[in-house]
Amino acid sequence: MRTIALAVYFTLLSVVMQAYAQDKDKPAYVIFDAKGKQIAYGTMLKRLEAADVVLFGEQHNNSLAHWLEWELLRDLTTAMPGTYALGLEMFEADDQLILDEYLRGQIKESYFLKEAKVWDNYRTDYRPLIEWAKQHSIPVWATNVPRRYAHMVAHHGPAILDSLPAQAKAWMAPLPITIDQELRSYSQMREMMGGNHGQGMQATNFVAAQALKDATMAHFIVQALEQKSKLIHYHGSFHSDYHEGIVWYLRRLRPGLRLLTISCVEQEQLKKLEEVHQEKADFIIVFPAGMHKSY
Repeated sequence: MRTIALAVYFTLLSVVMQAYAQDKDKPAYVIFDAKGKQIAYGTMLKRLEAADVVLFGEQHNNSLAHWLEWELLRDLTTAMPGTYALGLEMFEADDQLILDEYLRGQIKESYFLKEAKVWDNYRTDYRPLIEWAKQHSIPVWATNVPRRYAHMVAHHGPAILDSLPAQAKAWMAPLPITIDQELRSYSQMREMMGGNHGQGMQATNFVAAQALKDATMAHFIVQALEQKSKLIHYHGSFHSDYHEGIVWYLRRLRPGLRLLTISCVEQEQLKKLEEVHQEKADFIIVFPAGMHKSY
């Protein structure tokens, strides 16, 4: 009996110590599939390699997500060199010429940073992507609509785009842009705004401005796929969550594309995917809520 009792004691002690050790662990991230099943990075990577387009939805100030973006770009382009193009919401279409000049080594980085509309966190968060692409001759597409045109739509509605010259229209998706105001992500945005924006913008116009960005990014992704067979695209998670936004427009433009999406979220705990995040993407990467932010 004493032997059995000791065996039970040590078994229970082992369970308690393992639980304690797990509580002391501080994982940087955990990956789940859409249903909430935890999966390994390598499993996700293999599935992503089979896709034509990978849409990586980030939280713009998430330092760990930016590190993982670089890791994923490196892994995909190393596994299949010469296959991928890179697309970035963080560059506007009218900066494509400057971006190309820098990637070809025709201008110094100082000129690139001065003349392109780089984001404030470019050096810490996006420069590694650009430099990797530059070193490995990976084409980079500035996929976002120039911000001034989204601003125009948000204040005056999409019809104002018709007044622009042809050169300006070349930096956005072909007009007129179809907008489904009832898409889940768009309707949620409209509800959050309570009908009007604090600066006087009507909620429907604000949604139209977001749709202009989504449609434009999809438009340039399709153009990039005429140059390379695969593409990985980085953008705010809103633009592809629930397979809407960019995904909705891509499916209208190229119905047969094999698309896979990633969404980055933050939770207090990493053991289980919270219900609110399920189905947001094909892969949901969960980061600790208290993690360091890049700004």
